[in-house]
Amino acid sequence: MRKIIGAAFVSLDGVMQAPGGPTEDPTGGFDKGGWLAPFFDQETGEAIDRIFHEPFDLLLGRRTYDIFAAYWPYAEGESKPMGEMFDRIGKYVVTRSGAPLEWQNSHRLESLDALAELKRTEGPDLVIQGSSTLYPQLLAAGLLDRLTLMSFRLVLGKGKRLFGEGTPARTMKIVDHKASANGNIIATYEPDGEVETGSFASPDPSAAELERREKVEAGSW
Repeated sequence: MRKIIGAAFVSLDGVMQAPGGPTEDPTGGFDKGGWLAPFFDQETGEAIDRIFHEPFDLLLGRRTYDIFAAYWPYAEGESKPMGEMFDRIGKYVVTRSGAPLEWQNSHRLESLDALAELKRTEGPDLVIQGSSTLYPQLLAAGLLDRLTLMSFRLVLGKGKRLFGEGTPARTMKIVDHKASANGNIIATYEPDGEVETGSFASPDPSAAELERREKVEAGSW
């Protein structure tokens, strides 16, 4: 059985949109594209190398696929070896669109059921890049096996977030972590079940607290 492994660059407020460049994804008026470059360092590069250690296939949403397909097959210089690797491996795209997937070795997945069926087959693990819309669905369906977050010391304020609308409540356990010399936090998590709650409040609330609760219930707080 394959594993589904997420790998994402995120700001401190969880934004993952357009880390690679200003024109990567300006959706919603996002004007901070390329925010990753000033923070990139050796340890971050090593983490990426570990994630992209073959064998693996890519799992992408349609927009990330379009970004990759317009860049990696044409990459030159230092980026050319990775471009050649991405050409060679399988690209699985979760999309309802009927638009053609023209990049070689690309395959359409029209539903999460199709992805779950693929996951049950023998083959390399599926590595997610970008594709913020996939994470809420994968968590809800119990399909995400591991998630590596590379967090950078900036707050972007707006943009597509890793866990956006529709994300279910879940706990995660940390299985590896490292701080780079430049202050980047590289941490790997695995799903760890449902969220449990508790309380630090006194079992004998004060009169003021009871009054506050009444206001909360009445909608006047």
